[in-house]
Amino acid sequence: MGSRYLQQACKCDVVNRGLSGYNTRWAKIVLPRLVSSQNPSDISAVTVFFGANDSALEDKNPQQHVPLQEYSENLKDISRFLTSAGVSADKVIFITPPPLHEPSWEKECILKGCPLNRHNSVTGQYAQACVQVARQCGSDVLDLWTLMQKDGQDCTVYLSDGLHLSERGNQLVAEQLWSLLEARLAHLPFILPYWGDVDAQSPESSLLCNH
Repeated sequence: MGSRYLQQACKCDVVNRGLSGYNTRWAKIVLPRLVSSQNPSDISAVTVFFGANDSALEDKNPQQHVPLQEYSENLKDISRFLTSAGVSADKVIFITPPPLHEPSWEKECILKGCPLNRHNSVTGQYAQACVQVARQCGSDVLDLWTLMQKDGQDCTVYLSDGLHLSERGNQLVAEQLWSLLEARLAHLPFILPYWGDVDAQSPESSLLCNH
């Protein structure tokens, strides 16, 4: 990871609340518990990354599927809750679901004994809904679905199995997300010194003092 990313790690902590397999319907239920442990004044940014599971086909995967309209409302509810908890809309960054490579994901489904349960065109509808909600709420959005297929490029390099992100896909997300995070973090004071500023002869004097 580049030095510019690592320097920002001296300014803030990253709290990852990855919820494997969850949709927005379930996320709304657990969100208050996830946010309650954080001091809103200490939060510089929140990312909201849902849609790949919501967009599962209802007849093939009813457990994860969430209707498109409900998905939009759920995202708005998440935004409203964050605002009520003291996290303003300008601190929220929505992330759309990435594209789906149907041939690759179908192979995974067959291995699990089930038919293809997602379509890229449907995922695209949810991605567009996410973009619209972000605009309505006054938040930024990272549109992975569009970005990873820009100019007809092959999205498979960004996906490990047709659905989940590959190493290169995660790198792309980090790079694109950083452009949205950098301005939000630039003003923060350092809580730990940059490595080049640490006194090698007496590191305690640099690392244990107040910054």
